[in-house]
This record gives sequence, C-alpha cells and structure tokens, in this order.
Amino acid sequence: MPFPRGSAAPQAPSPPRASASPPVGRFGALADWAQRHRWAALALWVAVLAAITLGSTAAGSAYRNDFSLPGTESQTATDLFKQHGSAQAGDTIEIVFKDTAGVRNDKDRVEPMLAEVRGMTGIADVRSPFTDASAISRDGTIAYASVTLAGKTEEVPKEDVAEVLDVARSIGTGHLQVEVGGEAARNAEDQAPPTAELAGIVAALVILVLLFGSLLAASLPLLTALFAVGGAVGLIALASHVFTVADFTPPILMLVGLGVGVDYALLIFYRYRHELLAGVQPAQAGRTALDSAGRTVFFAGCTVIVALLGLVALGLGSLQGIALAVAVTVLVTMAASLVLLPALLALFGERIRRHVLTQQARNTKRGRAEGNRWRAMARAVQRRPVPTLVAGALALSALSAPALGMRLGFADSGNDPAKTTSRHAYDLLAEGFGPGFNGPLVVLVKGGPEAGKAVRAELAATEGVAEAAPVMPSADGALSTVLVYPTTSPQAEGTVDLVHRLRDDVAPPLERATGAEVLVGGATAASQDVSETLADRLPLFVAVVVGVSSLLLLLVFRSLWIPVKAAVLNLLSISAALGVITLVFQHGWFGAQPGPVEAFIPALVFAIVFGLSMDYEVFLVSRIHEEWTRTKDPSRAVSEGLAATGKVITAAAAIMMFVFGAFVLSSDRMLQQFGLGLAVAILIDAVVIRCLIVPAVMQLLGKWAWWLPAPLDRRLPRVSLERPAAAGREGGADRT
Repeated sequence: MPFPRGSAAPQAPSPPRASASPPVGRFGALADWAQRHRWAALALWVAVLAAITLGSTAAGSAYRNDFSLPGTESQTATDLFKQHGSAQAGDTIEIVFKDTAGVRNDKDRVEPMLAEVRGMTGIADVRSPFTDASAISRDGTIAYASVTLAGKTEEVPKEDVAEVLDVARSIGTGHLQVEVGGEAARNAEDQAPPTAELAGIVAALVILVLLFGSLLAASLPLLTALFAVGGAVGLIALASHVFTVADFTPPILMLVGLGVGVDYALLIFYRYRHELLAGVQPAQAGRTALDSAGRTVFFAGCTVIVALLGLVALGLGSLQGIALAVAVTVLVTMAASLVLLPALLALFGERIRRHVLTQQARNTKRGRAEGNRWRAMARAVQRRPVPTLVAGALALSALSAPALGMRLGFADSGNDPAKTTSRHAYDLLAEGFGPGFNGPLVVLVKGGPEAGKAVRAELAATEGVAEAAPVMPSADGALSTVLVYPTTSPQAEGTVDLVHRLRDDVAPPLERATGAEVLVGGATAASQDVSETLADRLPLFVAVVVGVSSLLLLLVFRSLWIPVKAAVLNLLSISAALGVITLVFQHGWFGAQPGPVEAFIPALVFAIVFGLSMDYEVFLVSRIHEEWTRTKDPSRAVSEGLAATGKVITAAAAIMMFVFGAFVLSSDRMLQQFGLGLAVAILIDAVVIRCLIVPAVMQLLGKWAWWLPAPLDRRLPRVSLERPAAAGREGGADRT
C-alpha cells in the first residue's frame, strides 16, 4: 500500500521465494556455465593471464608519445624541417652550468664532457657555450650547451638521454653546478615507485572489509579486478608494438581498471549477497545476480567504452592510444566480472552464505534493518525536494564557475618538483637569459637567405619579443630558421598572445613583402596548437557521447525525462570537477604549482566520468523503475530505490574515489590533475547527485518521470535491464 509522504512505513520481512526457478536470461546462462565449470573457468583465466604476461615480458613494450596534429601550423613547420634536413627537426636538451666565479674558468672540465656526449647514441649535434657568446649570460656566471637529439623527444630512447644526464652531472663540483633541462631530460629522470597503485589496492580492501565484515567476501571483488588489470596491462604492452600508446598510459589504465573492476564486481557480488539473504541457494543466487546486476554492468561498461572511443575522433595520436587502452581495460574488467566472479562465487558460495546469514541474524537481534538509514534520508529529501534541489544545484554551479576561466596547455620543467634537475635547469636559464628563454618560438622561413634576414629584423622589433637569434639555414639552403625568445615564460598568457600576433599580424605582411612562406612552430607553439584544437573539438565530442548515452537510456527506461535529467546532472558533476582542478592547479590552491590545466584532462575526465556516472544512474534508476512498475507509487519507488542501492553505490564510489585519488601521490602533474578530477567527480556524483538531487528531481517529476510520447513508444525497440520475473516480484533487488 502506498504510504503518505514523510511517514515511516513498517518494513515487512522478505517473502519466501518460489520454489520454481525464475526464467534464466543470457547472463544467467553465462553464470550457470561458469559455476558448473568453475575449475575450467579459473584455469582458463590463469592460463590466459600467464600467456599474456609471458608474452608481454618477452616482447617488452614500445610505448611512445605522438603529439603530432596534422593540419596545424606547428606540425607543418616540423614536417618541412624534416623534408629539408634542418637541425631543428630534432628536439634539444640543454646542459646548464653555473659558477659564481665565472663559467669560463671551467672550460677544461666542460669541453671533454661535451666531446663525450657528442659521440653518444641518439645525439645529432652538440654546441658548446664557448663557441657561441650568446650562450653565456651577461654576468658570465651561467652558460648552456645545446644538445640536439637525433629525432623528436618521443623518438629517442629514454636510456640514451639518461646516459647524457649521468655524464653531464658527473663533472659537477662544489663551485660548478651542472643541470640538464628540456622535455627529453624530464622524461628520462628516475620515475617514482608505484605508490598510487599500492595505495589504491589497500584502500579498496579496507572499504570492502568494512562493507561486508569478511576478508573472504572483500577479497573476491578485489581479486577479480586484479586478474582483469593484470591481463589488460599485458595486452596493452603487446598492442604498443602495433598502435601508438603513450608512455604515461600504464598507470592510468592500472588505476582505472582497478577502480572500475572492483566497482563492477562489487555490484554483482552485492546482488548475490541480497539473494542469499532472501534464502536463495548459492548457485541460483549467482544466476540471479548475473541476470540482473550483470545486465547493468554490461550496459554501464558499454557506455564507458563508447565514451572512451569518442576520444578517437579528437584526432590526437597519444590521446587515441589512451582511449583504446582504457577501453580495452574496461572490456577485460567487464568480462572478468561476468565470467571469473561467478566461478569464484561457486567455489566459496557456501562459506559466504554462512557468513551472510550469521551477520543477518546478528543484525536482526540488534534491531538493525538493512536500508533503513537510506530510506529515511530519501524521505527527508522527498519532504523538501525544492530546497534540496536548489541548494545542490547552487553548490555545483559555484564549483563549476572556475572552469569557465580554464586555460589549457602542457606542463613544462617550470612545473616540476623543486628537487629535479630539469627544474633546476629551467630556473637557471630563466635567471641568466630571461623567462622566455625556456620556450623559444621557432619561426621557419621558406625562401632565400635575404628573406630570412628580413623576417628576423621584423621579428626582433615585434612587441613581446626579447630577442631574435641569427638566421640558421637548412642543409639544402631552402629554409631559414629564426629562434624567437618571448619576454614571458612559455606558459604565460603573454606568450600565447605573441604566437597569435606573429601568425595573424606579423607573418602575412612579411609573406607579401618577401614572397616567402612564414610559419611559427616549435614546442611552445605546438603545445598551444594542440590545446586550442582540442578545445575546439571538445564540444562535438561531448555532444556525440551525451547523445548516444541518452539514446541508450531512452531505450532502456522508455522515458523522455530520465535521459535529460541524467545528461544534465552528469555534465554538472563533470564541470564541478573541472572547476576544482582549475582552482587547485591553475590558481595554485593548496600549495600546487600554478600553471595551465593539461590539455588532455577535460576530454579524459569527461569520457571516463560520464561513463561511470551513467553506471550509477542505471543502478539507481533501474531499481526505482522496478518499484514503480510494481506499485505505481512514485514516492515509494524513489525511497525504496535509494534504500536498496544507496549503501553499495556509496561503497563503490568510496573505493573509486580513493583509487583515483591515489593519483595525487604521483610526481607527474598530469596524473595528479587526472586523479583529482576523477575523485572529485565520483564523490559529487555519488553523494550530492545520486543521494540528494536525483531523489529530489524524481519526487518533483512524480509519474511524469516515466512519460514517453505514444508515437515514440510504438516505434522504439524494447530493451530491458530487468529479468522478466523481476519486475513484478515483491521485495526489491539491490541492483537491476
């Protein structure tokens, strides 16, 4: 019977299950196979994992970064450099020297070291500071040697660059400071141990033990996730020989795989536990759990994969590699939850059943009923839906506001920890030669030497330019290169303005006057091109992912308002997370080094969080829909849906929040931003949106939440996440 709003409805004990087994769908049949062939399923997973691990160990990995973006001016300049044999085609690192008594006194120590570096593998050229007066600061205390690599940073092995670091720093003394800077030097420095991964595993285990009160029960979701992540890491290492996969991908896929894997396995296991509490035998409980929660896991996993594959459309090689790697990881974790977990449940089902029933008897004796606290919270929200909705929306809007001023870019050595040699080199170069020296613009002139000189003269007189270096011709004489040093640092807005000024205001008149083609390139300009291109393409990517996901929700719930609500609230949680990232990393809150937000972050955070948000949306709303189908009471449906799902949604979110938050322990700035964004988004989604705003919105919509125009209802195919027998069954499932 429907109960009045705000009243405390008595909770009847769960009715006994019918003796006849309910109809078994495809997922139930999959669980039945895994349970009957439990040893074969386990042996298959172990064998596949062993084969992948051995194969990836023997073959090694071929991770490489690809930040090329065809069609941009900086990429066109790089391609021309390569075609005409210019030394500027290869990236450079700088060996920086400081001696307060004067670096010229150290020539006898520096020159032999530079000669040794010149003969190393991966080095194209070395220019000594003692042959170039401009490489020594005006006061004579700081100098640098330019080391040109045999290719771009991503093309030169880190081991070769690391050897340069060791040889260069070996000549340092008490009065001579030697540091090595540049992007290649940053990448070659020693990496921190896998603290984040270990912290995520420990956090997940602790939360699971607190949730289930049993080490065995807590271990099964975690073991399932670890099996899946182990297989995915090996597969991606093998795939890196065929596809472009960035070298920072492994920690991302490990932590995302761990968080998603535990989440999916936990949701199935929680439904399995619910079936055991209702008196169902372990084998049937496994089939029922997979036939209900397993369907939802499959739907949620596919949504995450669709969102990730949408990143491929952005056209950036390294981002495409990350998207494919994480999509494969999610696919493997989904498969492990649907095949490996049922086999483990079959092995330990009786022990788990005894523990679950003992725990239930203990709680009954203490007068505790599962879900009462969540039911009470839902009713409190239902009594005041408008204030709850307004307060939640205002809070999320306030957090989202800083994202409107987000500035995209890429971290450089100026954002590195103070103890690194790349940061020391960056600071020394800025001290000796000015802030713009760390990010020179490379201006290419496709024309004769006279055109190059004319361009250099105009560049030197341009506002925002500290210095324009002498013209450097290419090997075939077809190109002239001018290094332009801004008056501002590489990440400063003044440098961004200078790039636009050179391209839009300075280059066109020069091209008309000289007949030469003038292009502005270099690492600083390329970073700006990538950032602006990603920003331009992001709205289309967001529209496609939101559109596809909303269509899937429309088919599943046969409602017009459920997809609209889900899309708006998911976008709100993501924008709030991006706002927090902006406050911390762009404005320097909590001691973070101020700088631009990494250009990849908005797209990566959106793709992963939107998929996971849909995950929680489906888990909660499908349970509400089941209760609505049974009672046609919208208020009761909302409160019972939250009572049945609130505990496990919060536990799953807590695990992912800690796992993703462990990224903040990384020394890599991009991983720190990625982890903070995911952790904040999951926290907001699970606590503010699912537990407060969704119940308020559903209460306000009432029966209209399930409205679908009749003509559309007739034309849409019917897709259901619920088993045929589930919808009309008394006593809800935790997840369907």
